[in-house]
Amino acid sequence: MPHRHRHTRAVGAAAAATAALLVAGLSGSASAGTAPADSAPTAAETLRTDAAPPALLRAMERDLGLDRRQAERRLVNEADAGAVAGRLRAALGADFAGAWVRGAESGTLTVATTDAADVAAIEAQGAVAQVVRHSLADLDAAKARIDRAAAERGADAADAAVRYVDVRTNTVTVQAVRPPVARALVAAAGVDASAVRVEKAAEKPRPLYDLRGGEAYYINNSGRCSIGFPVTKGSQEGFATAGHCGRTGASTTGYNRVAQGTFQGSTFPGRDMAWVAVNSNWRATPYVSGAGGQNVQVTGSTQAPVGASVFRSGSTTGWHCGTVQQHNTSVTYPEGTISGVTRTTVCAEPGDSGGSYISGSQAQGVTSGGSGDCRSGGTTFFQPINPLLQTYGLTLKTTGDGGEEPPPGEGGTWAAGTVYQPGDTVTYGGATYRCLQGHQAHAGWEPPNVPALWQRV
Repeated sequence: MPHRHRHTRAVGAAAAATAALLVAGLSGSASAGTAPADSAPTAAETLRTDAAPPALLRAMERDLGLDRRQAERRLVNEADAGAVAGRLRAALGADFAGAWVRGAESGTLTVATTDAADVAAIEAQGAVAQVVRHSLADLDAAKARIDRAAAERGADAADAAVRYVDVRTNTVTVQAVRPPVARALVAAAGVDASAVRVEKAAEKPRPLYDLRGGEAYYINNSGRCSIGFPVTKGSQEGFATAGHCGRTGASTTGYNRVAQGTFQGSTFPGRDMAWVAVNSNWRATPYVSGAGGQNVQVTGSTQAPVGASVFRSGSTTGWHCGTVQQHNTSVTYPEGTISGVTRTTVCAEPGDSGGSYISGSQAQGVTSGGSGDCRSGGTTFFQPINPLLQTYGLTLKTTGDGGEEPPPGEGGTWAAGTVYQPGDTVTYGGATYRCLQGHQAHAGWEPPNVPALWQRV
């Protein structure tokens, strides 16, 4: 995939214009949590890292080898890194090749670009610059071609089951039990082999069948899965979960075996998403079940960056944490291929399917499948929550939900409940804003109020 020079060199000016709004916790930058001069909320304040309960911090200490202060700083740094990466993505345009955090406290943000002329602008924001050959857009396109080739082969592609864009190596990585199958897949897709890394894998992922977020429910009085996140659709309450847990029309009972609801929509394979509408005996709450059953607040759905800490709650193994490895991963299960999932180092076991993935207080997705277990460790994939909400027209239940309306007279195209992706533009209060990080909007997150999520253009 040859490099193509794509945009007028305005990166330096764009970065300078936004520098006052970029709050770090990153190496070489201001102290984490320091408020900008205009008193706009920091990224950590917007994403409510202060809402992390003691149980979540203890899980970070246990699973990530941190002390309490490091765990708190890591959450702040990851929020700030997402905001910085979002602004640099907008400034770099088609040169952007991904971003990731590293270090015990996620204190270093690396931003990759295909153009060495971008280095100064990246470093000016306290990030480490890495010049690479392939843009993120080129790698995404290559992965899509490989996915199409896998779909054409059906079950024959199961020996090259996992495919993802790895921004840290600037490649499309194909994990395969039999590497020749992966190389044949790449050749059939017509993808430049220099952009692909084939990695031998010992196990095949499978959906985690056997059959508040993370609590158990039962499908047709038989299989067991876990609740992802409570949601609403108008006045109807329910929850998001994995599509492989049940088909549309299947009935559910709760952890207490009391009649609960019915699957209203379910997609699997292709994606792994579903939602269940519950009866009036059940109430949607803005919580995930954490360690010891303690409530973990959900305050939004801003996507965490690669390298960020992430936590999973499930009815089999409870509360575990790890890190985000790659977004936009494709996995071929025996039942078929799913795309657009996120790969993590968090363990899971059968029955955890559908359960919650959360980073800080931000909902990330619902457990799909994986390999390994919580005794020896493993790799698990989750279906991101924002596409699920968008597909079924759902609204995530968050703390602070009060039905507030935007200030009168502001108008514009921004709307609470809408799922926005990086690069989307809206108008609000007579100004135009560009989305920096994927999220579902809600009252209080109007563009002028959250510079971590929106940039005025």
